[in-house]
Amino acid sequence: MSDVNKTIQKWHASFRKGTDFDSWGQLVEAIDEYQILARQLQKEVQKVNHCTSLTSREKSQKTLGKIATCLEMRSASLQCTQSKEEFKLEDLKKLEAIIKSILTYNKEFPFDVQPVPLRKILAPGEEENLELEEEEDAAAGAGSTEAFPQRAPGTLLPRLPSEPGMTLLTIKIEKIGLKDAGQCIDPYMTISVKDLNGVDLNPVQDTPVATRKEDTYIHFSVDVEIQRHVEKLPKGAAIFFEFKHYKPKKRFTSTKCFAFMEMDEIKPGPIVIELYKKPTDFKRKKLQLLTKKPLYLHLHQTLHKDS
Repeated sequence: MSDVNKTIQKWHASFRKGTDFDSWGQLVEAIDEYQILARQLQKEVQKVNHCTSLTSREKSQKTLGKIATCLEMRSASLQCTQSKEEFKLEDLKKLEAIIKSILTYNKEFPFDVQPVPLRKILAPGEEENLELEEEEDAAAGAGSTEAFPQRAPGTLLPRLPSEPGMTLLTIKIEKIGLKDAGQCIDPYMTISVKDLNGVDLNPVQDTPVATRKEDTYIHFSVDVEIQRHVEKLPKGAAIFFEFKHYKPKKRFTSTKCFAFMEMDEIKPGPIVIELYKKPTDFKRKKLQLLTKKPLYLHLHQTLHKDS
């Protein structure tokens, strides 16, 4: 079997793996698989651009790029349940036959999409490899007047209905301390609740973009309603806060650092938690502090109990 056919077989297997996870409701695993495959296809498109790989035919190149776009769209639909432009699983499955016959496929692509820029999609854990220009990016972002894409408002959810004897948790994200706070573009937080294996227990929520920066702090002052009663959170669960910002040179949104709260830290009042280096380690196995400086994520917790 030729190397090209082996590559296509690997793509097909990865695609099937992702759609299987998706149909089983294992959304975290599906998103990972989709993003990894999208990245692989985009790398192939880049090679095609240099006439050194799969095929030099322009149509195959565009088809690979469009499949990557569809994988990204499905991944986005899974991450944001309120997305208006949902890309359905049954639509994605229509691409399986195209992947298998990519060398000979010459029909019109079934969806009206365009290939995305190469570096827009990053597979989980890949973005830290692109941080060599971190300082240059920060410097460029500080004084740049370039128009950046506007991020949509956040996806924060309302408080759940109260239940007798059950406790609901509201977390106010007050501020985060960062040495280069003033240079972060469109900063926001993604909040998720994970079990010990890093699997989502609640819908993931995004805050709106922070509006105020002051010295080494970015202020959010926004309430996040945890979408499960405290008593129903399993042992070992944790609440994660991922700080994200836009990188103009690379034209993608990157996770800069993360923090988390474990169940024994749920108590009313203020709490200050440490920041860790990316990539986000949802299983909490290999944690590295972001800085030795006294910079933290500042939160305030309110417990609501219906007696």
